[in-house]
Amino acid sequence: MSVSDPLQKNCYIKVKDYSVSKESFDLLYDDEFEMLETFPQPSVEKLPDYYKSEDYISHTDAKRNVFEKVYHLVKGIALKRKLKLINSFSNNSKFLLDVGCGTGDFLQVAYKSGWAITGIEPNEQARKIANKKTNDSVFNSERLFKLEEQRFDVITLWHVLEHLPELNEHLSVFAKLLKPEGVLIIAVPNYKSFDAKLYKEYWAAYDVPRHLWHFSQESITKLANKINMKIIKTAPMKFDAFYVSLLSEKYKTGQMNYIKGFWNGWRSNLEAKTSGEYSSLIYVLKHEKTK
Repeated sequence: MSVSDPLQKNCYIKVKDYSVSKESFDLLYDDEFEMLETFPQPSVEKLPDYYKSEDYISHTDAKRNVFEKVYHLVKGIALKRKLKLINSFSNNSKFLLDVGCGTGDFLQVAYKSGWAITGIEPNEQARKIANKKTNDSVFNSERLFKLEEQRFDVITLWHVLEHLPELNEHLSVFAKLLKPEGVLIIAVPNYKSFDAKLYKEYWAAYDVPRHLWHFSQESITKLANKINMKIIKTAPMKFDAFYVSLLSEKYKTGQMNYIKGFWNGWRSNLEAKTSGEYSSLIYVLKHEKTK
């Protein structure tokens, strides 16, 4: 999927890259998929430059300050929940592909739980760290298109789909790599959440231009239908509301306001109990033909 003529699409909001380039981007509304597209999108060659920051926490294991220490503490809890989720879909076969695996913590936990693991990570620094934890089970992006079809019982993308330039192509590949009874697990931010509406252009989960796409629940449903898959389960990522609100406060005011950030994260989760529009959501997809 690529951005069509921007003159044919309305600008939903203008946002800024607060963490790296300080450049501004438009988010264009896609009527067909009810999603937002970052415009202009960097070229594939230039895109890695926007990840060159010591603050890009998923590419390091840094614990330099309170924020990063809390992040890793929460990540440990989240890893246990992710493992519980994939274990609920395992039978005798346990082949896992984690796309955009970062520094490999989830793969490491899954391996210790008996999964045969494969990881894809484009960032060289993160990939080196991940391979030390996973006995060299992590590869660059090109390997994704060379993997055996119908090999995996579970494919996971934890906050990764929004980063992938060729959206349609990647989704089609994931569908082919899954076994007939396999599941595709996608976690993405939700631009219809309370915290997104509250912080508007300062909402940290827009994270342009690293996030090329911005999804709603309707978006994922329609994208799943396009590859002949359906959503069989949706689950909230409640910690994300706090993390995103804290960063959003920093972008908005220039400083980390822990009290206000946690308060707005709590408000977002409370609102979502009624609306279902959590800051981030996990979607479990299965082939349409499977009953």
